[in-house]
Amino acid sequence: MKAPSFAYAKPRTLEEAFELLAHPGAKVLAGGQSLIPSLNMRLSAPELLVDITGISSLAGVRLGDGHMRIGALTTHARIESSPELARHLPLLAQAAAQIAHPAIRNRGTLGGSLALADPAAEYPACALALGATIVLRSVKGERRVPAANFFKGLFETDLKRGEIVAAAEFPTAGESVFLELARRKGDYAIVGLAAHRINSEIRLAFFGAGPKPALAQSAAAAAKKSIAAAQEALAKDLDLQADLYHSKASKLHLARVLLGRALAKWNMK
Repeated sequence: MKAPSFAYAKPRTLEEAFELLAHPGAKVLAGGQSLIPSLNMRLSAPELLVDITGISSLAGVRLGDGHMRIGALTTHARIESSPELARHLPLLAQAAAQIAHPAIRNRGTLGGSLALADPAAEYPACALALGATIVLRSVKGERRVPAANFFKGLFETDLKRGEIVAAAEFPTAGESVFLELARRKGDYAIVGLAAHRINSEIRLAFFGAGPKPALAQSAAAAAKKSIAAAQEALAKDLDLQADLYHSKASKLHLARVLLGRALAKWNMK
């Protein structure tokens, strides 16, 4: 199939982008690795594509006081290869290496992934595990939304009309584990886990296990007793849904396997 007809514009500044996005039927184009296939399959039919890839202020990585700010147009490949991120934010660097294939990682962006909120995507779960802040921009200025409040449901976020994801800020303290299971390398994850620990607090964010990334709070609390207790409690945390290849029971089993591996890496028993 071919994409429906649409108008195209490539602004050079945020002001130009916001003016274009005010038009009815306008949609943001960033990396395009999800949007373009949806256009070709006629799942999306915008009247105007606003290509923001020419806005240089939306890209780049900057280390701040206790956090890392990553621009929305920063590609998966840049995140995967950045020495700064490998040192200060290894969870995100590890996650980027698992995304699809090199050709897609060279084009796909952090902001595009967060804005799409695919339930099988790696970055939303990482943002949730790390307690990240999503930075949104519009003609009204900047709005900052905690990741826990940003992801609302299946492909649904807190983005308002006229807003774009400008950046995300990730705390750099603590230690992390990233794990996922897929049928083949580069396939969508059957289930995955972004785990983060700072002092005695454990945050376990699962993806591919429901309509949006989920914090396993019962499992995290039970982990203070034992790995087995955490695995048993996990069923309370996940809104599991079967897919073409995996039942709810098999997904829960795999999620428990990943949970056990993650906690074992922290020498928990």
